[in-house]
Amino acid sequence: MTRKMILPLLFGLIGVVILIGLGSWQVARLQWKLGVLAEIDARVAAAPVPLPAAPETPRDLYLPVSAEGRFTGEALRVLSSRKMVGAGHRIIAVFETGGRRILVDAGFVPEGDAAQMPQGPAIITGNLHWPSEVDSFTPAPDVAKGLWFARDLPAMAGALQTEPVLIVARAPVAAGIEPLPVDSSGIPNDHLGYAITWFSLAVVWLGMTVLYLWRIRRRNA
Repeated sequence: MTRKMILPLLFGLIGVVILIGLGSWQVARLQWKLGVLAEIDARVAAAPVPLPAAPETPRDLYLPVSAEGRFTGEALRVLSSRKMVGAGHRIIAVFETGGRRILVDAGFVPEGDAAQMPQGPAIITGNLHWPSEVDSFTPAPDVAKGLWFARDLPAMAGALQTEPVLIVARAPVAAGIEPLPVDSSGIPNDHLGYAITWFSLAVVWLGMTVLYLWRIRRRNA
């Protein structure tokens, strides 16, 4: 091996080691994330408990609860969509229980379908949730029409004069409204893709190093 090959070889090996290290770190993150998702799924599916007096996040995030009361008929719609169905709305309804006014995410209604808004006595079983869907690109809601473009819990609670407490229903609460229960499917888990990317780059880097060394050797020969 000539002196001209030593520096490219070291540079190539260091790059491969770094890329393999990054890929291995993503594999470790993947295992951690799978454990977190399994914990979330177990928490979501647990037996419901009475609605806490003062629920808060993160302590009560995804907590399964049950509440008895009545729907007031007040509701708003949140623009949404479903695979294989298309555009539609989530129905967020006001629910009175134990002298309190809270919100219930009743579920999904496809665009153009007529659905009866939840109203009257009911027993709700679902999970507490604090959705994080609003960013700087989210349009302002049309409060007059009750149309929102993301679930903004504090703002929705203010518009409907309720506590900032949201129960996502597990079971149907009104005809024509399909429940969208809480689960871990909406939580990003891209670590496997990142790991494959880093390992692929390591292979490419190694191949380029070998090719470069071969060209140097050929020129010297």
